[in-house]
Amino acid sequence: MEIQSVTFKGSFLKASTRPKEWFPHIAIAGRSNVGKSSLLNWLFRQNMAKVAKAPGKTRTLNFFLVNRNFYMVDLPGYGYAKVARHLRDQWGRELGAYLSKEERLAGVVALIDVRHGPSVLDLELQSFLTASGLNRLVILTKGDKVGRSKRRQMQDSIQKQLELPVRPLVTSVTSGEGRREVLNAIESMAGLWKDRQQETDHGTEKEERTR
Repeated sequence: MEIQSVTFKGSFLKASTRPKEWFPHIAIAGRSNVGKSSLLNWLFRQNMAKVAKAPGKTRTLNFFLVNRNFYMVDLPGYGYAKVARHLRDQWGRELGAYLSKEERLAGVVALIDVRHGPSVLDLELQSFLTASGLNRLVILTKGDKVGRSKRRQMQDSIQKQLELPVRPLVTSVTSGEGRREVLNAIESMAGLWKDRQQETDHGTEKEERTR
């Protein structure tokens, strides 16, 4: 897949204000300083997502319509201590509801800094995704910051720790490594959601015909 068009549709938190189109959502999650906005801009090949000078600045769900076909949703970064507690609590409620109740959520792309591996919060997110049955794609960011031996070691370790079927992808917005693989994986994730929707629609039509 290649991205032909990206439209920023807005920043929202509450479910009642989010885009209504029945397109699949691909959520992007990770710690506040893992490089979510930089990765999105790299994938889009344009500066659509705001890169904050200080972590913890993404305070809403930011919706980007890609190829008029699916949404990429930039979630608030987690784990930044300087954000006010009441705001963190609000994020937690709204994010929990989004991840557990949003029918259009096709999967979650979880970003982990390859230099440090998964944090406690990263592990909690993975446990939640696994328990919820949500598709997940784990990406190791900042691959240019470590040597190849260290990268392979982290890939193998994280695959085992998170019980992933394949080794996590390594990306670098500096060198360009991993971009095509990430886009192809996102396209596959959105496609699986669409296939499930078609199966559901066909099942409903068949049930109505037999009544």
